[in-house]
Amino acid sequence: METQFSAQQLQDARLREAEAILRRCVHCGLCTATCSSYVLLGDERDSPRGRIYLIKNMLEGDEQASREIRTHMDRCLSCYSCMTTCPSGVDYMHLADYARARIEETAPRPPKQQMLRNLLAFVIPHPRRFRAALLAASLARPFRSLFAKLGLAEMAAMLDLAPRSPVRGGEYTQPQLAATRERVKRGCVAMLGGCAQRVLRPQINDATVRVLNGQGVDVLLARGEGCCGSLVLHMGREEQAKAFARANIDAWWPHIANGSLDAIVINASGCGTTVKDYAHLLAHDAAYAEKAKTVSAMAKDVTEYLAALGMDAPEIWSDIRVAYHSACSMQHAQRVNSEPRTLLRESGFAVVEPPEGHICCGSAGVYNILQPEIASELRARKAANIDSVAPDCVAMGNIGCITQLEGATSAPVVHTVELLDWAHGGECPDALRHLIPRTRRLRDEFRETPGLARARV
Repeated sequence: METQFSAQQLQDARLREAEAILRRCVHCGLCTATCSSYVLLGDERDSPRGRIYLIKNMLEGDEQASREIRTHMDRCLSCYSCMTTCPSGVDYMHLADYARARIEETAPRPPKQQMLRNLLAFVIPHPRRFRAALLAASLARPFRSLFAKLGLAEMAAMLDLAPRSPVRGGEYTQPQLAATRERVKRGCVAMLGGCAQRVLRPQINDATVRVLNGQGVDVLLARGEGCCGSLVLHMGREEQAKAFARANIDAWWPHIANGSLDAIVINASGCGTTVKDYAHLLAHDAAYAEKAKTVSAMAKDVTEYLAALGMDAPEIWSDIRVAYHSACSMQHAQRVNSEPRTLLRESGFAVVEPPEGHICCGSAGVYNILQPEIASELRARKAANIDSVAPDCVAMGNIGCITQLEGATSAPVVHTVELLDWAHGGECPDALRHLIPRTRRLRDEFRETPGLARARV
């Protein structure tokens, strides 16, 4: 793509980066076929190619963001399916992040939108505030239809997404070192406890620690770590995202510096995408740039880490059909594709692939709150595709997708690591207890026949 930036504009390092990204786009349009918003809306401006043109015009003109570009960038899910498709390697992710930051800086939003965004940024990244908000949601649920009638679709969407039963507590919610006790130590990792996940579904972190401990890996929950920054980053609040990134780096750095950590394990792929990108986010921060590079290099999705480590044979086997939903942040942003599927198969599950696996479920951080109509259509489409393969359960590696799809499909939804935990002697997820009769214990059989797990896949 031809650009017309002035020499003075290109003195700005961020604009130079944006120009290099823009110049890689060759207008081929292949991205439109896999773009989740374009598939639904059919508007060129709601495709990656169309958004790239809008971004180019905004940046070249060095002008205040227009209502048009704000509308169509707000409709972008940041699923990055376009990056998987693009033959030219256009770095749409970083271009979109930069565009959102410019939009937030130069285009004040209507009061209702601004208040909602401020509320989400203030509440969700902070577990105590988020727990209080969920309690308030339970009290406000009877007024859900009233919110919808008043045109407050976003508030209605928040109530729909909030858990209907009290959230359970978790064992691993506080800073600690969860050391393996039953076998020879094979490693030590830090685990990102996160923000929304530790409130909505703390059993995911519990299952992650049990699985890692069971494989001989100590797990550190570092004091001071918290939200990864992805939620606010995708809302254009780059400085707030950087603050979260710095706090996490500070929490992990003493343990990295003394050589005690082998990796930073993350069990929410949306968070993993952002932590792996800290090196880019803090590239111009003299105090943190090098540390951020180290942290990004150490960040691994939990399935990525376990696949490289190598897991023991499972303790149970079954004919349970697992529909694997690969979150967009997993398959398109991180390109972690084979590892979760392989681990599930080697743990005794029959993995099936729903159609249109590349299309987003509509979660996308807080997209399902800010763009509820589009998110609802994508949710229904994804649920129908999952149900078409008649699974016994659905597995995925991102809390946002779990929250979005729970209750939408005919099969229960669990995190991939919860299934791995169950197969290797941990707790059966509550939603899958009806499937226990379809499993059988194979501990003794596996011990007598080494390699049987792989042979039976």
